[in-house]
Amino acid sequence: MSQARLMDGTSLARRIVEDTAKRAADVTDRTGKAPCLATVLVGEDPASVTYVRMKQNRCRKAGIESRHVALPATTTTEELVGTLRDLSEDPGVHGILLQHPMGEHIDERAAFEAIAPEKDVDGVTFASFATMSFGLPGFVSCTPGGIMRLLDAYDVDPSGKRAVVVGRSAILGKPVGMLLLARDATVTYCHSRTRDLSSVVREADIVVAAVGRPRLIRGEDIKPGAVVIDAGYNLGNVGDVDFDSAVERAGLITPVPGGVGPMTIATLLEQTVEAADAAARQLGV
Repeated sequence: MSQARLMDGTSLARRIVEDTAKRAADVTDRTGKAPCLATVLVGEDPASVTYVRMKQNRCRKAGIESRHVALPATTTTEELVGTLRDLSEDPGVHGILLQHPMGEHIDERAAFEAIAPEKDVDGVTFASFATMSFGLPGFVSCTPGGIMRLLDAYDVDPSGKRAVVVGRSAILGKPVGMLLLARDATVTYCHSRTRDLSSVVREADIVVAAVGRPRLIRGEDIKPGAVVIDAGYNLGNVGDVDFDSAVERAGLITPVPGGVGPMTIATLLEQTVEAADAAARQLGV
């Protein structure tokens, strides 16, 4: 059997960012102000610091202003909520990204809900989940949104296909399942309590691995010709799928890195510019 075709998220993300930069320039020309993404980081988790810096660099390349708010690890939920509400009310800020994790002492959901829906360009609020679930206009969670763009780019129509999502997080597993359902896939969610995970995955035409356990999905679990989306990222650049064995059975597969990751950031930037454009049009600009 021939090896799976790789789904190149890096190249697709580059094209999306190029288009986004053109739209950002248009907004800047019309309004006299560049689209602005505010990033909020609580504490100094090394991985989070790196992610935020990378997002800031990508913003600059796309003509998006980046405003970073660094808060101490001792920040309380109340203080964080206050910061996010202030940013939500600031007309100079178009999108807000709250980097997580943010410490066990913080009520993460309360913090997310302090972000105004029209600035929730990371798709983390109840409002965004509802619009995703009902197929209404709004911002999607960035990784699920990037996954759907990858499927479209490689002519994968989920309609009528069985999709298995391994993972049920609020910003990845659950929303990607809802987006697939909206495209008429038959969706099964799997998680830590799923019995005989391998047998469920073997029935899938589309597998989305999003559980955060390295190489959990093995090649023998993959239905021949299936589309395999590895949304996991673990130490050592290892995904949730055992790539070397899965590539021998899948029809299409995302590499780690270079698959889902670049699409996540591209979606974030694209939605930030969409938020800026919507704000300008509300003002009649």
